[in-house]
This record gives sequence, C-alpha cells and structure tokens, in this order.
Amino acid sequence: MEGNKKQMLATLVGCNYAGTPHELRGCINDVLAMRGTLVARFGFAPGDITVLTDDDRSAAVLPTGANIKRALADMVARAAPGDVLFFHYSGHGTLVPHRRGRGQDEAIVPCDFNLITDVDFRQLVDRVPQGATFTMVSDSCHSGGLIDQEKEQIGPVVVNDLADGSTTRAVVRARFLPYAAVVGHLSGASGVDASHHVADHLLALFGADASAKFHHQQRHHDAPTPSPDGGILLSGCQTDETSADDEAADGGKACGAFSSAVQAVLAAHPAPLSNREVVGRARELLREQGVEQHPCLYCSDANADAPFLCQQEEEPAAIPAL
Repeated sequence: MEGNKKQMLATLVGCNYAGTPHELRGCINDVLAMRGTLVARFGFAPGDITVLTDDDRSAAVLPTGANIKRALADMVARAAPGDVLFFHYSGHGTLVPHRRGRGQDEAIVPCDFNLITDVDFRQLVDRVPQGATFTMVSDSCHSGGLIDQEKEQIGPVVVNDLADGSTTRAVVRARFLPYAAVVGHLSGASGVDASHHVADHLLALFGADASAKFHHQQRHHDAPTPSPDGGILLSGCQTDETSADDEAADGGKACGAFSSAVQAVLAAHPAPLSNREVVGRARELLREQGVEQHPCLYCSDANADAPFLCQQEEEPAAIPAL
C-alpha cells in the first residue's frame, strides 16, 4: 500500500447454477451491477475487485467453496488498518441442522455445494485488521446471522421500519435450497448414504476445504455477547425467510429483490448513507413492492451508523479568488 492511502478491496460472487434443477436467473446480474456501483460511486479500482461467477463452466476460477474462501482470505491478508473490504454474494442459501441438539446454522451454497457457514465468516472477520471494515451483502435465503455472533441492529428482534400492510407480488423463485436437497445433491458424489449429516458428505468430498464448522464442531450454542469488530452484514432477509430471485420484467434484467433494492436506494441518495439507513430504506422499498422478506443489519453500534462502505461527503468546490 502506497503511503497511508486507504485500500478498497472487493470480492463479488454470483451463482446461477445454470443447467441444474436449482437454477436461478439474477445472481450474476446482481454482482455485475454492484461492480459498476463500486467503481462509479465508491471509487474502487477495477483491479481491486475480484468477480467469481459460474456462467462459464470452463472458467479457470469458478465460485466453488474453496475458491470463494481463498479469494476472501487473500483480500483480508492484503488489508491494513483503515482499509475497506467488501463481499457481495448472490446465490442460494440454506440452513444446516446441528448434528446434536436442536437449532440450525446459516450457510451459503457455492456452485460445487461446498457450504460456507456462519462460522467461516466469523473466523474471517476475526482476522480483519483492527480499524478496517469487512462489509458483506448476502442476497440469499436465510442470510440473517451469516456472521456468527455479530450483533443484531435491524432484524427479527430489533425492527426499524413500518409494519407490513401491502399486498404481495408473485415471486418467481426463492434463493433457497432445502437441507434435504443439499444432502441429496452431495450424496450422489460422496458415496455416503443420504441418511448421514451433511458434514459427513462435505468432509468426504472436500476434506480440508470443507467448512471449519464441520472440522471442529465448535458452534457456541450459548453464544457470548458479541464484541465490537469490523464485521458488517447486510442480509437480504431474516434467518427464517427466503430471498426472491426475480425474473426480468418489461425488458429488464433478472435480479435479486434485495440487490435491486440496494441499488435503487443508493441511486436515489447520492450523499453518504449509513449502514442502518441502507437497510432501513431497502426494507421500506421491498415492503412497498409487496416483497415478503425483511433485510437485516448485523454489526457493532458504531458501524451501524457509519457510512456504507465508508463513503465520504464530497468536498465543496473551492471558490476562486477575485
């Protein structure tokens, strides 16, 4: 890093799962739109944005579980205090039941089904240098709480928007894979009976590249009080909800309802918005559109009111001397 200039680094992942029973339409469009916004509005350098999509199966780097984790780890390794790190994921999400006892954990579903869980994101955020931020936008089902132990600011417990009262619109497909579908898909390749927990399939298929959650089984059922850190999660919905993948209408492009709402909010408000404002306004917009999902915000109190992606007010133009 040259001098003390702040780095702005991003990893964008879109999985459409084309040609599979789980195909989506708008995920790659989401990340391409976000890439344009990062460059035009927030000043990210194109060379500092890594994009992983599954539209070209012959691509050298597909958004597999290992490749996504490697890209994120590389981004965090480059970071220094004060840097801005950003991760956008559009694709399927799922819930993984605990092997013992009740409860479920959130996960995203890369193109090879090598799940990345809330524990993986917690470990990633724990490696972010003090003073840097790691902002994550996840437009996937059950995405609330994807950074384990991060403090809820807007969500099922803390609600900052108006009560729902509008009619709902038709949703083409939810970005959700049932647990049974994940296990069914993996069991065909793992050789492990489908009655086994997903951990057994993932460890058999991916070994060391499987989620840390399944290696250590160290989920904290009685989670400690979250401590302030640089993690900021803007989720497309609550843990118990699905996120909509909308087909193109009126000649437009297919997109995720939450991703589209975030883009609309940013376009309508050129001045900096706090993380709380982005989520609150996206919630209100989706309610007005009749979409039955509730975006959430998880982060420290300070980061809730900090500008989204640390956008700064533009300096007023200097008045030339007479």
